[in-house]
Amino acid sequence: MTNPYESDQLLAEYLLFHYGADDEILGKLPGPREALSFPRRSVSELIGPMQRDARALDVGCAVGRATFELARYAASVTGIDFSARFIAAAQELKNSGSCESSRRIEGDLAEPFTAKVSAGIDCSRVTFETGDAMNLRPGLAGFDAVLAANLICRLPEPRKFLDRLPQLVKSGGQLLLTTPFTWLEEFTPRENWLARDGRRSFEVLKEILTPHFELQATKDLPFLIREHERKFQYGIALGTRWLRR
Repeated sequence: MTNPYESDQLLAEYLLFHYGADDEILGKLPGPREALSFPRRSVSELIGPMQRDARALDVGCAVGRATFELARYAASVTGIDFSARFIAAAQELKNSGSCESSRRIEGDLAEPFTAKVSAGIDCSRVTFETGDAMNLRPGLAGFDAVLAANLICRLPEPRKFLDRLPQLVKSGGQLLLTTPFTWLEEFTPRENWLARDGRRSFEVLKEILTPHFELQATKDLPFLIREHERKFQYGIALGTRWLRR
């Protein structure tokens, strides 16, 4: 199966989703502005207190905005994504502070867009690597904070990732999850959906995590992804923070 996240279109859309200013995404059109800057808000609106020497992990980091945002709170942050093109763009942003892209207007019309790391972020705290959330390398363990933003409903076997979380987060550490629970067979076989047999996804998620984690907070986090000047994807992720027992 071809990975859609290696395409030119999705790379450009995600760079704009992560780094676009409000007017670069919506322009002067009416729209849900509270849904903008989702990667930043997935960190700032969920994270709890952190020690200055904290280590953080961002799984499914895409082009890296939330990884950079975690560097405001942690001394070192690792961002991991399955898409080599997404990671290459994130690495370029780390190295030079910016990455050239485009934003689609309509049809084949597009205009230049420059993604930039926000001021005040120490990029030396951040590293990026490619990896599979369902088969993370053995050395990843014991983080003070782990973020997985809108990831689990895009995995073929989300349970493999969820079962790894107790190892990834150290005792007393925090797990930050966001997901709209958008189960699609193009990403996840139906038999692996958390929403099955009349049960809601969050009910099953709590059942999986509660033996190792305590639910501390929940928050609705709207998000908006621009496809072109007048076409957007709007969703509302459920954001949760969990404390590792």
